Amino acid sequence: MLLRYKKWPLLLTCLIVVVPAWLQADQAGSTGATGTLRIGLDTVWVLVAGFLVFFMNLGFAMVEAGLARAKNTVNILAKNFIVFAVASVGFYIIGWGLMFGNGTGLFGLEGLLGVSGPDTSPATGDAYQGAYQALSWAGVPLWAKFFFQLAFAGTAATIVSGAVAERIKFPAFIVFAIVLVAFVYPLSGHWIWGGGWLAESGFRDFAGSTVVHSVGGWAALAGVIMLGARSGKYRQDGSVNPIFGHNMSLVTLGGIVLWFGWFGFNPGSTMSVGDGSAIAHIVVTTNMAAVGAILSATAVSWLMNRKPDLSMIINGALAGLVAVTAGCAFVSIGWSLVIGLIAGALVVIAVVFFDRKKLDDPVGALSVHLVNGVFGTLAVGIFADKGVSMTVAGLAEKDALAGLVNGGGFELLGIQAFGVVVTGFFVFGTTLILWWILKKTMGIRVSREEEIRGLDIGEHGMEAYPDFQSFLTK
Repeated sequence: MLLRYKKWPLLLTCLIVVVPAWLQADQAGSTGATGTLRIGLDTVWVLVAGFLVFFMNLGFAMVEAGLARAKNTVNILAKNFIVFAVASVGFYIIGWGLMFGNGTGLFGLEGLLGVSGPDTSPATGDAYQGAYQALSWAGVPLWAKFFFQLAFAGTAATIVSGAVAERIKFPAFIVFAIVLVAFVYPLSGHWIWGGGWLAESGFRDFAGSTVVHSVGGWAALAGVIMLGARSGKYRQDGSVNPIFGHNMSLVTLGGIVLWFGWFGFNPGSTMSVGDGSAIAHIVVTTNMAAVGAILSATAVSWLMNRKPDLSMIINGALAGLVAVTAGCAFVSIGWSLVIGLIAGALVVIAVVFFDRKKLDDPVGALSVHLVNGVFGTLAVGIFADKGVSMTVAGLAEKDALAGLVNGGGFELLGIQAFGVVVTGFFVFGTTLILWWILKKTMGIRVSREEEIRGLDIGEHGMEAYPDFQSFLTK
C-alpha cells in the first residue's frame, strides 16, 4: 500500500507538467489533435442520430402492425423489415448521387453509380472537396453523411407501407420502394437539400417535413388512389364501416419509439456538436410540438367522437412531430407548441376527411405525413423567427427571413407555399404514373380471396399468431 502512495507525487508531476503543455500546444495552433477530436465527436453524434432514425423503422412496424388486422401482421412486418434493405441499395447506387451530387439545379450529375470521391480528412477537418459539395458544410466523414441521409430516405418509403396496407402485393411494394428511393425521393430532395433551385429560391425545410414526410405522403396518396379501398371498408350507401386494428399495445409501443427516434431525426440534422445550444433548442421544439399535438388531438377526437380515441392520440403526437420537422431550427419554443396544437387538430379532421372521400388509409399516414408535412412546411413561413434562424439554423442575416406573425410579411410564406405545390405536383404525378405502370404489368393488388383470408397466408405462407388462429377455428 505504501508503494502505491509513493507513486502519487510522480503522477501529480506528470499532470502538472504534461497537461498544461498539451493545452499550450493546442492554443498555439496544433490543429491535429483538436481537429481529430472535433471530427470524432461530430461523427459520433451524426451516427448516433442516424441510429435513432434507423430505429424508427421499429416504430413504424409496430404502429402499422397494430393498426392492421391480425391476419396481415406478417405482411406488415415483412414490408417494414425489407424496405430499408431495398432503400439502401437504391440510394447507394443512384439516389445519393442524384440528390447530393454536383450538377444542375434539378439533379446531381457527379458521384452516380455508387458513392465515390475523396473523404473528409479526420486528422485536419479539411472541408470536403469531392463530388457532393451540397454537404461540404458538414465536417464529418462522407460515410457518416451517407448513412444519416440513408436513414431519412428509408423513412420516406416506409411511410407508403402503412397507407397501402392489407391489400398490396408484396413484390409490387418492393419494386415501388426501390424506384421511389432511387429516383423520385432524391430528385425532389436535390431541389431542397442538394443545392438545387428551391434552396436557391430561399425555401426552408430543416429536417424534412417536405423532403421526407410529404414526399412519402404524396407517394402514398397515389398508391391509395390506384389500389382502391379494402374490401368491406365502405358500405353500399357510402358510409364508413370501421376496420379496427388488432393490437393497440403495439401501436402505443411504436408511437413511443417514433417519438424517441425523432430526437435523432431533427437535431441530428445539425451534423455537429459544436453548438450545444442549437441541439438543445431543436430537441425542445421537437418535444413541445409533440406535446401540443397530443393535447389537441385528444380534445378534438373527444369532442367529435365523444370518446378519447387512443389511435388519434398517438397519431396526434406523430402529426406534431412531422409538422415541426421543417421549422424546428427556425421557430421559438412557444411557437413550436402552437404548431403542435394545430397539427393535432388537423390530423383528426384529416382522418375524417379522407374517409369521407373514400381514400382508405389503414394507419392514417396521409393525415400524419402528407397533411402535416404540408402544414409544417407552411408553418415555417408563418412562425419563423429571424433570431432563432440565425443562432440555431446558422443562417446569414440576409437569408434569415421572419415568418408572417413575426413581422416578415408574406415573402417567406409565399416561398414555402410554392415549394409545397411544385414538390407535390412532381411527386404525386411521377408516383401515380409509377403505380399505374406496376398495375398494368405485375399487378399491385392481391385477389379478393387472398385479401379476405389474409395476406400473411397468401403472400408469406405463415401466420403471426398461428396458435391463436388455431384456437379460434376449433
